[in-house]
Amino acid sequence: MTIKRIIVFILSSISILLVFLSLLSSLNEAQVQANLQIYLTNLTLHASGIKLDANEQSSRYANAQQNDDSLKFLLGDAPYDNAKEQYQEVKNAAQNNIKNLQKQVLTSAKSEPIQKEIDQNKQFIDALNINLGILEAQRGKTDEALTIWNDLITQSAKVTSANVPAQTAMVLKGLWSQPPKILAESETVINEHLKGWFRYKALEKLYQLENRQNDLSLLQNQEQEIAKQVLVKLVLINGLPLLGGIIGCSLLIFFIVQLLTKKKESLLGTINNLSWETPWDGETILQVIGVGFLFVGQIVISFAIPLSFQLAGINFKNLSLRENAVYILANYVLMTASGLLVLYFSIKPFFPLPKDWFRFQWMSNWIVWGIGGYFVALPLVFIVSLVNQIYWQGQGGSNPLLFLALESQDKVVLAIFFFTASIAAPFFEEIIFRGFLLPSLTRYVPVWGAIVISGLIFALAHLNLSEVLPLATLGIILGVVYTRSRNLLSSMLLHCLWNSGTLLSLFVLGSST
Repeated sequence: MTIKRIIVFILSSISILLVFLSLLSSLNEAQVQANLQIYLTNLTLHASGIKLDANEQSSRYANAQQNDDSLKFLLGDAPYDNAKEQYQEVKNAAQNNIKNLQKQVLTSAKSEPIQKEIDQNKQFIDALNINLGILEAQRGKTDEALTIWNDLITQSAKVTSANVPAQTAMVLKGLWSQPPKILAESETVINEHLKGWFRYKALEKLYQLENRQNDLSLLQNQEQEIAKQVLVKLVLINGLPLLGGIIGCSLLIFFIVQLLTKKKESLLGTINNLSWETPWDGETILQVIGVGFLFVGQIVISFAIPLSFQLAGINFKNLSLRENAVYILANYVLMTASGLLVLYFSIKPFFPLPKDWFRFQWMSNWIVWGIGGYFVALPLVFIVSLVNQIYWQGQGGSNPLLFLALESQDKVVLAIFFFTASIAAPFFEEIIFRGFLLPSLTRYVPVWGAIVISGLIFALAHLNLSEVLPLATLGIILGVVYTRSRNLLSSMLLHCLWNSGTLLSLFVLGSST
């Protein structure tokens, strides 16, 4: 065994071990999906005002029933009940997360960051309970609402302006009590500490009790305008993916029927006949993936940039959102450059490469394959994600970029995130996983096996257990698209469309709070 081979084996082993540990650590991390679920639920509650308005005018408009049916399709028959169920699920997931974190505190040498995360989860649950109380009140369950708010108040030794949940609960309890008790700071607390539909409902109750008809009328008109805007956003978030999913299901049916009728002559049946001529062996594969992508890209660069910040006297934890976005972009650009350099020097001895390696053909049907693959991915990844979510119950971690994109409404930050996720990531990851890894594996396994294995490694490289199955599904579809088209532009387009759609949904959700 040569010294080079020993070094490659050691560095790859270290990388694989650290990837395994990162996946294990993600077990106790919360998913961003919980936040997405809450944001989407709040949008639905906002838009439910239009539904009520359509019903009121049903005698005046001939198409009101049709409009109401369309709204039911988007919002559901019982938006308040559905919202309560969603909030309760997220609350249960947060409570389970606290239990898991409390177990870690007992065994961890550094308990301070874990305790901080526990406190953040408790604050999150308090905010959920405030909103749950308003939901119960709107469902006509006033006693349940008062119980929720009473619990928040009694948990606090003293209700002060610094204790936001208890102060807000005190105001809401006063509004819905019998007889009502309107506190002097009620309107200020509602405006400062409640958002969206929940703020609207609390203000509506306050204005009704104070008999402020002009303010109430203005509030209701504003809410109707907001509800109309929110409905457009719901169509973007739910309607367009649903339409794409229907197209994707149609394409899936076509591929399955063709496979059953034409078998080995079908588009999917001929895939095992489309292998590559691979001039290198497993050592080169390990060198590119284990050393280039994982060790240099994921470990060395991830340590080098924070260390350079520290040496420069910059507190990494105090970066602004824009600075954080620039850091993420710089990290990814360096990872891309280092990974491609390792790839280049690893395969350089085998130049010129055989036919079909790393092909970029502009004059071909790559757009059709990319868009078609995107439509097929929509229903498949959605179904897998649903099953996956039931299993993980809000745990398993998420890409931190998703949460930053959700919280940010800075156009510069969003532009940087878009370039990172929708341009840089598809370019680099498709070259590595589809351009290099997938064809290289066909030296040892059939093409279908190479597609599945490369898709699974692609998913594991994202370092979050909860995302492995959905990303593996996406990776397999990317592999099929690349194998059939023999063009990296097609899988890059599919990857770009997928990440862009995710970012668009996050931006729309985040802009609605």
